[in-house]
Amino acid sequence: MVTNAYYDAGETQDPAAREAALFAQLRSLIDAALSATPALRRQLEGIAPDSLIDRTALQQVPVIRKSELLALQTENPPFAGLTPTRPGALKRLLVSPGPIFDPEGRSDDWWGSARALFASGMRGEDVVHNAFSYHLTPGGHMMEAGAHALGCAVIPAGVGNTEQQVEAITVLKPTGYIGTPDFLKILLDRMAASGAASPFRHALVSGAAFPATLQQEIVNAGIDAYQAYATAELGVAAYETAARSGLVVNEGLIVEIVRPGTNETVPDGDVGEVVVTRLSPEYPLLRFGTGDLSRVLPGPSACGRTNMRLAGWMGRADQRTKIKGMFVDPAQIAAIGRKFPALGRLRLVVSRQAEQDVMLLKAEAGSANGGLQAELEAALQAATKMRGGVEIVAPGTLPNDGKVIADERPIE
Repeated sequence: MVTNAYYDAGETQDPAAREAALFAQLRSLIDAALSATPALRRQLEGIAPDSLIDRTALQQVPVIRKSELLALQTENPPFAGLTPTRPGALKRLLVSPGPIFDPEGRSDDWWGSARALFASGMRGEDVVHNAFSYHLTPGGHMMEAGAHALGCAVIPAGVGNTEQQVEAITVLKPTGYIGTPDFLKILLDRMAASGAASPFRHALVSGAAFPATLQQEIVNAGIDAYQAYATAELGVAAYETAARSGLVVNEGLIVEIVRPGTNETVPDGDVGEVVVTRLSPEYPLLRFGTGDLSRVLPGPSACGRTNMRLAGWMGRADQRTKIKGMFVDPAQIAAIGRKFPALGRLRLVVSRQAEQDVMLLKAEAGSANGGLQAELEAALQAATKMRGGVEIVAPGTLPNDGKVIADERPIE
C-alpha cells in the first residue's frame, strides 16, 4: 500500500527485524532453488545453507563477480546456471554489452524501481518520459515496470530521435523524466532553443555521473531530480531520498561492502566493492560483486527510512594490474594483510623509474619494529613473485578510497 511519505511500511521497519527476515528468506530461497541451479550449488559447496543466519556467516560464501559473468555464461548458456527458471518461463530475455544475457521474471516491479520512482516524487496517473533504452538492454523495461506499479502512464521514448522526443514532450507534457542526467540536459537545451517550456517537475536519473554543476542546472529548470544506483543483474539497488544524504538500499537485498578482490567485508565507513545478494526466486544471486566502489554511511536516513545507506558510486573496484609483464591482483595484497593482522590499510603503488616498473607497498602500522619492513618485503615477493619496496606509514595516513593497487605510471 502506497502512503504519502513512504512507498510501504517496509521502508521504516526495525532494522533487526528486517535483517532477520532477509536471512530467513535467503535460506528458504536457497532450499527452493539449489537443486535446479548448478552455479549456486558450486558456490555453496561445503557450506550448509542453514548456517547462513547473518552477515558473518555469509562471508563463508565466495563472491561471484560481474567480470566473471561473460565466461560463466559462455560455459553454461544462457544464464551460467544461476537461475532455476527455464528461459521460456521468463518474461524477457535481455542482452547487455559483452554480450551478457539477463533474465526478467514475470512479477510486477521485478526490478524494484517503483520505490526509487516514488522517492523521486512520481505518483499514480503522472505521465513519465522514459529515456532509457528499450532495445535488448534492461534499462527501459526496468524503469517502466516500476512506473506502471505506481500507476503512471509511460512514454517509451528510449534513446536517440531527440527532435521527435521533444515534439512528444511538448504535446504530452510529462511531469516526470527517467533516464541519464546528460540526456535530460540535451532535452532541456533543445526545448529552450525551440522556445518550448519544460513540463518536467520530477526526475530519476541513473547510468551516468551527475556532477554538482549539472545538478544545479536541473534545479534551475524547476526539476526535483534524484539519483538511483542500478545494474542489469540486480535492478535498482539503492536510491536517493529527500534527505539528500547518500542512497538508501532497496528492500529485499542484502548489501555488503567487501575488500576488492576478496570475500571479506570491510569495516563500516571504509570504501570497498559493492556486493549484493538478490532474493529473487527467478534469479537468486548470492554475493554478486558489482565491481563498483562505495561505502556505508553511519546511521539511518533523516527521511525516516531505516535501511542501510551507501555513499553512492565511488569508482571501479577492478584494480588488477600488469607489472613487469605479470598481473597483480588486489587479492594478493589482501593476503599479505591477513598474515599481518595488526596492520591497517595496505596500498601497492606502481610507478616507473629508469624505464622500469617499480612496486612500493605502503602499510599502516602503529609501531614499526625493526624487522617488520623486511618481513613485508619478503611477503610481497612471495605473493607477487617480484621484488618491491615497503614503506611503513602512520595509521590513518592512506586515503579511504578503496584503492588497493594505485597505478601511478604515466600514460604514454
